[in-house]
Amino acid sequence: MREARVIPLDRSRRSPAAEAPDGPPVAPTPLRKDPAPTPPTGLRQAFEFARRRLTGEYQVDRFGFDPELTEALLLPPLRALYRRWFRVRVTGAENIPAEGGALVVSNHSGTLPLDALMTAVAVRDNRDRYLRMLGADLVFQVPLLGALARKSGQTLACNPDAEHLLRSGELVGVWPEGFKGIGKPFSARYKLQRFGRGGFVSAALRTGAPIVPCSIVGAEEIYPKIADLKPLARLLGLPYFPVTPFFPLLGPLGAIPLPSKWHIHFGEPIPTDTYEPRAEDDPMLVFTLTDQVRETIQQTLYKLLDQRTNPFFD
Repeated sequence: MREARVIPLDRSRRSPAAEAPDGPPVAPTPLRKDPAPTPPTGLRQAFEFARRRLTGEYQVDRFGFDPELTEALLLPPLRALYRRWFRVRVTGAENIPAEGGALVVSNHSGTLPLDALMTAVAVRDNRDRYLRMLGADLVFQVPLLGALARKSGQTLACNPDAEHLLRSGELVGVWPEGFKGIGKPFSARYKLQRFGRGGFVSAALRTGAPIVPCSIVGAEEIYPKIADLKPLARLLGLPYFPVTPFFPLLGPLGAIPLPSKWHIHFGEPIPTDTYEPRAEDDPMLVFTLTDQVRETIQQTLYKLLDQRTNPFFD
C-alpha cells in the first residue's frame, strides 16, 4: 500500500495579490484545507491484518497455531474476562521458566473449561509466553471450536504431541483430571479427582522438562453444578449435561458465568532431568511423581482457600 505524501502547509503565507504594495487591499486567498489525517494506527493495523489473512501472508506451525490471530482476535476478549469479570490474581509466575520446554499441570473445574483459558492469559501476560494447551478429543470434534482451538495453539492430549512441543522448547499445559474434574458436582469442589495414569509425567521424563504445579481457586464457583441430566448428555454425545441454579432455567442468561474472584498460583518446578535414561518406563517412579504433583496442587488449594474470605468479593 503506497503511503500518502504529506504536503507541508504554511498557514502564515498570503497570496501575492494581498502582498502587493499598490492598490486597494485584496482579501487573502482562502487557505487550502489540510489533507485528510492518516488513519489511526489501530485501523491501519486492522487493514494490514485483513490483507495478510486474505493473501495468506501469515504463518502457522505444524499444529495449526496462529500467533497473529491469537493476539488480534482471541486474546483480547479473554483478557477482558480475565481482568474485569474474574479479576484474576496471579502469584508464583516467576516459577514459570522464561524459556525452554516446561509442563504446567493444573487442577480442572468449573463445568466449562474457562480455567484453562484464564491460565493461558495469565502465562501470556505475566511471562510473555504462549501456553500450548492439551485438549480432549471432544474439543476438536466440534467444527468451529476445534478450528479455533488449533489456531490458539491447542493440540490433542497425547504423548507424541506433548513431547514434540516440549522438545521444541514450548510451554505445555495439561489438566490431568479431564472431564472428571471439570464436570464434578459443586459438593465436591476443590477435591482433586484421579490424575489418570500419569501420561504427563512420562512425557516430562522422556523430554527432561520440568513440571510446574498450578493451583486455581475461583473456577469452581462460576457454574455450581447441582445435577447432571445423563440421558440428555448421552443423546448429545457429551460427558455430562450440567444443571446449575440458573441453567437451563434461565436459558442463555444462565450460561453467563458468575463473577467469582480467581487466584492462580504457580508452584516451584519439579525437575525431571536428573533421572536415568528411560526412567519413564518405571511405573513406580511415574506413579510417585504423579502423586507428588497431585498432592502439591491439592495442598496449595487448601492454603489458598484458607486465605480466602469470600468467593466473589475477596
